[in-house]
Amino acid sequence: MDRLEALRLFVRIVERRSFTKAANDLEIPRSTATKVIAEMETRLGVRLLQRTTRVVRPTLDGEAFHQRCVRVLDDLEDAEGAFLGAQPKGQLRVEVQGTLARHFLMPGLPAFLERYPHIEFSMSESDRWVDLVHEGVDCAVRYGHLPDSDLVARRVATLDRLTCATPGYLAKFGTPASVDALEGHRMVGLRSITTGLVTPLEFTHANGVRTLSLRGPLVVTGTESYLAGIRLGLGVAQVPRFHVEDDLKTGKLVEILPNARPPSAPVSLLYSRKRQLSPRVRVFLAWASDEFKAKSGAP
Repeated sequence: MDRLEALRLFVRIVERRSFTKAANDLEIPRSTATKVIAEMETRLGVRLLQRTTRVVRPTLDGEAFHQRCVRVLDDLEDAEGAFLGAQPKGQLRVEVQGTLARHFLMPGLPAFLERYPHIEFSMSESDRWVDLVHEGVDCAVRYGHLPDSDLVARRVATLDRLTCATPGYLAKFGTPASVDALEGHRMVGLRSITTGLVTPLEFTHANGVRTLSLRGPLVVTGTESYLAGIRLGLGVAQVPRFHVEDDLKTGKLVEILPNARPPSAPVSLLYSRKRQLSPRVRVFLAWASDEFKAKSGAP
């Protein structure tokens, strides 16, 4: 392995906190990764990594060396990409909530990959809060208001939300004419993986937003199960309109309290500010922004 590839390996180990995960990412044997780092430490005359049975962490010298390595690799990638005809290349790792991927990204993905044939697109689906750097993720797509972090958040869409239920549920419990009339109703609960709390219902009014929590027979952590619970008539719920557009058209679901709709929610692209963006991440961010704007009706 040449020195440049050794630098890439070292950076990946620091980010992933693991020889095994870094080796898997770069498709090399773990024994090769161990040997290369040992040779690097011998050549530099310093200890770069602290190894335990659970995790690998950089030493103070290793942290300083890591920062320099990142700058060198970013500058090299930019220099290569500056030449006419150079194509973004390499593996692009994106974390996205599944329903967003299927509705907004997947339809246009073939065209993206045809335009950038040297990009290998690796997408994982999750609702949890991901540590982008340590988990080796280039970019995350997230719905809703974001907790404070040191990540860069680029808002790409704002999605309308509504309150709905099945006709069968409303026939049994009644159609509420006001938020106060929801007393005695049930809701399908959605528990946040990040906070562990069940998300309350939200209703806009002249003085702001009113929150309301109702008891119900079902609490879930996944979007697909949440939608299934609504469609089974287990309670009222609030969702982005795109989730239930077809159900509303066919009458399987009915919007309630349209004059007190929940506030709309943003969709954001998240990436680390700790390192310069590679060309493949930059072209993905631009493409994903256009896809969300086109499909959400944003100006």
